[in-house]
Parts: sequence; C-alpha cells; structure tokens
Amino acid sequence: MITSENNTLSPNHFSYDIFNQILDGIIITNKNGFIVDVNLAFCQYVDLKKESILGYSLSHFVPQNEHYKLRSNKKLLDENGKVRGIIPIHHSRGLSYFDILTTVDSTNGNTISVLRDVTDKSTLKQQTEQYEYIFQDLFIEALDGIIFWDLKGNIINANYAATRIFESDIQDLIGSNLSTYIAKKNDHYEKIVKKLFNTGAVRDEILLIMPNGQKKLLEFSSRLHSVDGFHMTILRNISQRYEMEQELRKSEQKFRKVFEGSLEGLILWNDEKVIIDINQSACQLLNCERHEFLGNSILGIVPECNGNIEKIENMVKLLKKNGKNDGTLIIHLSDDSIKYFEYSSIYHLYSNVNFSVFKDVTEKIEMENRLKKSDTLNVVGELAAGIAHEIRNPMTALKGFIQLLQGEMQESQAMYFQVILSELNRIDSIINEFLILAKPQAVKYSKVDVTTIMKETVDLLTAQAVLYNVQFETYFDQFLSIICCEPNQLKKVFVNLIKNAIEVMPTGGKIVIRIESKDDKNICISIQDEGVGIPTGKLKKLGEPFYTTKERGTGLGLMVSYKIIEEHKGFIKVESVEGVGTTFHIYLPVQ
Repeated sequence: MITSENNTLSPNHFSYDIFNQILDGIIITNKNGFIVDVNLAFCQYVDLKKESILGYSLSHFVPQNEHYKLRSNKKLLDENGKVRGIIPIHHSRGLSYFDILTTVDSTNGNTISVLRDVTDKSTLKQQTEQYEYIFQDLFIEALDGIIFWDLKGNIINANYAATRIFESDIQDLIGSNLSTYIAKKNDHYEKIVKKLFNTGAVRDEILLIMPNGQKKLLEFSSRLHSVDGFHMTILRNISQRYEMEQELRKSEQKFRKVFEGSLEGLILWNDEKVIIDINQSACQLLNCERHEFLGNSILGIVPECNGNIEKIENMVKLLKKNGKNDGTLIIHLSDDSIKYFEYSSIYHLYSNVNFSVFKDVTEKIEMENRLKKSDTLNVVGELAAGIAHEIRNPMTALKGFIQLLQGEMQESQAMYFQVILSELNRIDSIINEFLILAKPQAVKYSKVDVTTIMKETVDLLTAQAVLYNVQFETYFDQFLSIICCEPNQLKKVFVNLIKNAIEVMPTGGKIVIRIESKDDKNICISIQDEGVGIPTGKLKKLGEPFYTTKERGTGLGLMVSYKIIEEHKGFIKVESVEGVGTTFHIYLPVQ
C-alpha cells in the first residue's frame, strides 16, 4: 500500500512500476486542487487516459449534487491532515461509489487520495435499507394483523391491524401474553401448539376472546424464529365470513330440502347442456337413476326417436333467446307410448347455470281428451235420440211400402229395388248405432272365453273376407284367463274392427288376429291388416264422431267400439305405418 493511517508517502519514494501496479486508484493533487498524477487503476475506474485526467480537479468527476461531500472532506483535511469517506464518481459506464482516504504530503504540500470501489457494498446497503423501509411499510400498513412474540408467548410488537382485531391500544397489546386471549384450551388448541413447535410453522383457525369479552374466529399463520429470533403470527378476522358461510349453508340446506322434496321434476344444467343436479322426482318421472343423469347431456333425458332430441334443442334455443321459456313437451317413449310434460325454464338462474322444472301431465291431457270425447258423446247422444225418433217412424213406413211394391216390380226394376232396400237397411243400422250412443244399454256381464267370441266373429265374416280375397291368420294363447264381459257387445267391437280391416284391403291381403296374456291383469286382442295405413296426425282423431278414413263411413262404428271397450274398463291402442298397415290393440282386464 502507498498509505497507512499514520504515514503519507510520495510516489517519488517508489518506482512508477509499483505505483501503477497497485489495484486501488491513486490521485495526487497540488495545493490548488488540480490533479498532477494518477495511477493506472484510477484511469481504468473512470475509463480515461491519464492525459485526459491531468489538470482537472476531483470535483470534475463527482456529480454536482455530491460536491458538498468534497467541501466537507476539504475542511476535515485542513483540520486533521487526513480524511476518509465515500464519494460517487461518474464515468462512461455510469456511477460508482469509492471509499476514499486523503492525506497531505508534508514534504511538498500535495495531497494523496487512495480510492477503493465499494459500489457493490453501497448498493447492497441501499437495498437493505430499502427493504427495511418496505418491510416497515408492509408491517404498519398491512390489512392483516401481525404480531411478534417471544418463547414465553409475550407480544413484543404489533401493527395497527392487530390492534383493531384485539380492540386494544398498542401500549396495552405489547407485553400481554397470547395465552390470555385463547377462548378454549381444548384438544384442538393443543394440536396447534404441538404442530407449531414440531414443524416450525402452522396455519389454522382458532377462537379468541378479546379484552372486551367479544369472541372472534381468527384465521392465522404462525412461524417460529421468523425475524430477529422472534416468532411471527399473521391474523385475519373471519368471524363475519364464518357467519356468512353458516348462513349460506343454511340457505343451501333449505334449497336442498325444497329441491329434493319438490313433487315436480327439477334439473340444473349449464351452457354446455350438461346436467349439474337433478332431484328425485325428476328421476322418477324419467324412470332413471340419478347417477345416470349427472354429468351427462340434457339431451339424454329423452329417447332418441320421433324427433325428441330436436324438440329439446329447440327448447334450449328459445330459452337462450328469450331468457325464459315454458310450454308442453310431447315425448315419444321407446315403447311407442306418448308422455306429455309441462315445463318452465329460466336461463342463467345464477352464473351459467340454467334451471328447468317439469311435471308429467299425461293423465291430465288424456283426461281432457276423454272429457272432450264425453262432451261430444253427450251432444251426439242428444242429437241421436232426436234423429232416431224422427227418422224411425217414416223409415218404417218406407220399408213397408217398398215391400208391398216388391210384388209389382218389373224384372228390369229389381236392381233399383235392391239398392233402395240396401240403403234403407244402412240407414236403419246407423239409427241403431245412434241409439246405442243415445241411451244406456242394459248390459249383463258374464264370464266367458274371449277366444270363443273371436272364433264366432271370424266364422261370421269369413264369407265377406273371401269376396275381398282376404285370409285370416289367428294366434291364440293356449292358456287364457276367463274375462268378465258382455259377449254380444264385445262381438260387435270385433265385427267393426275386422270389417274395417277387410274394407281397407280391396285387392286382398292378410288379417292377423292374436289373443295373448300381457300379464296377470290384462289380455290383449290384436287385429292387424295390410292396408294403406293411417297418417300419424289422424290417429288421434280415431273414435271421434263422424270421423272416418273411409269414403262412405260415418265414424260411428269406431266410436261405438271405443265406448264399449271403455265400459269394459279397457282401452284401445292403434299402431299404423303408411303403406304397411294398421294394428288395433284391445286391452281388457281379466277381473
């Protein structure tokens, strides 16, 4: 080294090789403060050649706002003959900080300054100070309560948020012991303490009692030996959140009870049409288990037939468009039966969750249809009673006079006579059907074998079938239950349906008749033809008065047949495929 604390040596005492090999920067200035010599290290510090440095003062390399340090150093140097401090020096690469020791050479009055780069240390110190400031700001301004405590549990420091939580002044809080705030020193508390001292950190919830007696549920995080050997705990008051969570749980439980206890089907589903939740009533209405629906598409609640999927998709489109949608959904089941559902949907009940409520109104719709038919029957009955009364008397006279004239008819007129008599008989048949609808019939039920009635009906119509080139195929179960019925009325139904089947096949064909047990409670009589079939839209109207698919039909035959089967506590179901044929299924109860 060139200098020491006690001695100042001129570079003249050393060779310039040693002067330039020293790693610290050296500056020699004259009495006027101008630089007269520098070593190689200082030239490298400021990234200049010696010729560009000589003749300038040190202030030339120090920022203007730091010149007060040079003036202060000059004053101390004059007083003590030496001075030490830190000054910044700028250069082409920026700004560096140097630890500078300056002494006076007593032989010639020059000053010698030795400089050592301490930029990294200075920066580190500044950063440390900055971090301390940041820590202080965070500690003081943090929204969460922060306390530091020693091994005995005594609080040694706390921030403002902590004083709000404990509802105490900082003076009262510091020095108090944490254990005095514990509401219950139970097993949960013991586990927390044990975990903290075993692992060095713990995060949990605990109930504390404040100095004013108020209890608060706090969420906290504690760490041992966090700062300067003290332990730190960060606290957050979650009492309100806990109360809100409890209220939400109660609300959720109420909703769940309403959701599960509702007699109507309820479904929650998202914008991807995925079912989020479904209640038990909906599962019963759709005849599936809950786990089969959850996580699956809402389109899967209906069978993939007869446009069911398209109906649901249209419902979803209308719901997105209008925000709310309700109506009646007609679902075709896999067994070809039909169900009617009334539904109401709300788009985005909350978040992206949609809500649908529905109920099965099939029985209601069928009842309404039956009531409509019943009303129609009443009207037809009243009309029929009047018509039958007014027409039967002149009909009797006409038939009598026609029969009197029969003997006087010429052979060429015989054909006209037959037509007139046939039409009169047809009118008489219609009047009789009217009378069946118009007034209750005295019915005497008896236990009979339905197979016997069907065989008699087939024998009766065989001649007509031969004329139309129609063949009968019959399949009867061997062991059929005896049913309770009125044989003549049942035969009338069979005659009507089989005659209709023969007439819809003018060029011939096959009629298949089956009688089989469906279960212990019902038998099924099926009459299947190979006619042109009936369009789907017309199937619903079958059995209505004066509705028929035949050119000269009145529709009364089918209406009477439906009425007879209903009186026997049964029902008729019709299946038809255009171009293939139609099948009438008659279901009758065994008892």
